[in-house]
Amino acid sequence: MICWFSRRCFCTAAQRPWLFVGLGNPGEKYKGTRHNVGFDMIDAFAEAQGIETNTVHCKALFGQGFVDDAPVLLAKPQTYMNLSGESAGPLAAYYKLPLNRVIVFHDDMTLPRGVLRLQDRGGHGSHNGLKSVIYHFRGNREFARLRIGIGRPPGQMDPKAFLLQKFNATSREQIDTALQEGVDALKLLLSKGLTETARSFNPQQKYKHIRLQTMPP
Repeated sequence: MICWFSRRCFCTAAQRPWLFVGLGNPGEKYKGTRHNVGFDMIDAFAEAQGIETNTVHCKALFGQGFVDDAPVLLAKPQTYMNLSGESAGPLAAYYKLPLNRVIVFHDDMTLPRGVLRLQDRGGHGSHNGLKSVIYHFRGNREFARLRIGIGRPPGQMDPKAFLLQKFNATSREQIDTALQEGVDALKLLLSKGLTETARSFNPQQKYKHIRLQTMPP
């Protein structure tokens, strides 16, 4: 459990912290699967910034640190995907954060594999993790998302089976490249804000989207 002193320090800093929440399923069984790219995004950012996420807080693996002078909180809910809000909701409440300081990282089948998109709000798009987060934010959808494209299942493949499959080597390389692009975007977000970052980042990803459409699966 994070101590009161830690909460006070972060919430009385010159600026409010951002809470980054990556969605996924805990355990080795799910590591490296398509449904866990939200966890992967947290791991990539934490590694790049030297932030450890080895504390358990509000049912999440949790870490906190600064990027330059910007405070940031990192969380990977350990509730399993469909109950992610049981962690995200209490975390935002504990740090007294408005939802415009929360960003959720999640997999998205409607985007091509390796394409990212920043949004300042939205629905759940039938994503059960997002449904849970929205529910535990009392129906409020006014929180940001970093959508991480994983592509659609081939042919008649069951979407649930597709989500729980691990990436092959080529796909993993594309995702890892995308995660590094995400790290750069998140660092920019912490200094420039969401709106300015999305204005430059999303068009870059759109053109990448067009290039990826011509690539084999």
